[in-house]
Amino acid sequence: MSSEKTSYSLDLDEAKIPSHVAIIMDGNGRWAKKRILNRVKGHERGMEVVRTIVRTSRNIGVSYLTLFAFSTENWQRPRLEVSALMSLLKKFLVSERDELHDNNVRLNMVGQKERLPGDVKKLLDETMSMTGKNTGMVLNLAISYGSRDEILQMVRHISKRVNDGDIKLDEINHKLISNHLYTAGMPDPDILIRTSGEMRISNFLLWQIAYSELFITRTLWPDFTEQEYIEIIKDFQQRDRRFGKV
Repeated sequence: MSSEKTSYSLDLDEAKIPSHVAIIMDGNGRWAKKRILNRVKGHERGMEVVRTIVRTSRNIGVSYLTLFAFSTENWQRPRLEVSALMSLLKKFLVSERDELHDNNVRLNMVGQKERLPGDVKKLLDETMSMTGKNTGMVLNLAISYGSRDEILQMVRHISKRVNDGDIKLDEINHKLISNHLYTAGMPDPDILIRTSGEMRISNFLLWQIAYSELFITRTLWPDFTEQEYIEIIKDFQQRDRRFGKV
């Protein structure tokens, strides 16, 4: 992760860099199918794009990058594909940990870690521990993540606190709810990007994206480039964000 800025970033307004970017990385399977390749090849190519977007985000000054890597629904995919995805995740955790650490990036996970295979959890914990004291960009990997399950878990935790007398019913507010989500302590995403042209949220950060700027691109994730990413951020910088006000 070179600290040099890309040629594209020279045109960005450094005062309007989004603090938090979230991305639904969609289209790996279709990319492979178009090339008559195994779907796993699409995921492998997609992992290379992850590396590029992480580096670019850090270089231009994004503070939080959240990547939707594996949903709770993805467990229902064919066993061989799930196994391949877990292997790619392990490969990423091993191959990228030194670069993340050397560039002051902190790795974090949002999702149901308890559902992951033991060897994946071990590598994930090791990489998060290794980068845990880094103070630069936070890279959130959404793994075994589903927003409805996240909200359900939040409701249960807060309800228990009310039943235990820890908090009162009238003390439940937006901040308290946010503090019981996986993203506690983080700003909500300024931008939500979805690749592949699908016009849906797919159970991703439903609470957190209430006022996020949405960008849908027809580009399949393995074809998503640094230049297109920078162009999206340029577009974001031109938007008038009123948050419901005049």
